[in-house]
Amino acid sequence: MFVSMYTLKKSLGQHFLKDENVIGDIIAALNQHPFDNLLEVGPGGGALTKHLVKIPNINFKAVELDDEKVQYLQKQYPVLKDKIIHQSFLDIEKPFDEPFTVIGNFPYNISTQILFKVLDWKDEVPVVIGMFQKEVAERAAAAPGGKIYGVLSALIQPFYQIEYLFDVPPHMFNPPPQVMSGVIRLTRKTIPLEVKSERAYKNLVKTAFNQRRKTLRNALRGLFDAEELKDPIFDKRAEVLSIDDFAMLTFKMR
Repeated sequence: MFVSMYTLKKSLGQHFLKDENVIGDIIAALNQHPFDNLLEVGPGGGALTKHLVKIPNINFKAVELDDEKVQYLQKQYPVLKDKIIHQSFLDIEKPFDEPFTVIGNFPYNISTQILFKVLDWKDEVPVVIGMFQKEVAERAAAAPGGKIYGVLSALIQPFYQIEYLFDVPPHMFNPPPQVMSGVIRLTRKTIPLEVKSERAYKNLVKTAFNQRRKTLRNALRGLFDAEELKDPIFDKRAEVLSIDDFAMLTFKMR
């Protein structure tokens, strides 16, 4: 790490990975799926970048908000000239015209929003490999029936298969975060969930989990006719419904 050459900014959620074994594991996971275009989100001090720029025959770009890190990266890796998008990931336009893979040690303060932005580009993003706060990583990958299964799980899983790859303890970062981290891989499903419409599905999931302690009959009474609400499935709570259950219900909505 070239710690003396830049400062770490808590306001941007900067915790830079320093463990080479973990970095190697992330790169190995990335290389299991072929790609031509690669976007790194939040390269920071270049822990992943220094390996990514060596991958042959790909079109590589990185998106970094912090002025100081942009200058540092351009000096340290001259090959990055004209390849750094100097913005927040949440504000950028789609960076490639063709499909692209996304990788990053994502800033924890916007990591959920990053996943939702990727969802907007799902037709163009076949694979995402990311480091998240462990709680967020587990929520994304959660199966129905538990407390951590929720809006994030149910909105991403119709489109992506999610694998929780491994934990990353705090001491492997500089500075150490106060939480455990986790790396997950999202792989685009070849056959997405069949729903009435994506808008209906999203509305249903958000409404159901907004009052997750209530039965669906009470939480969803504004979205279904009284006759439909007699179905026994409405005796359940949101956290026990699979994405297939939610998909089926979209066809019965008003």
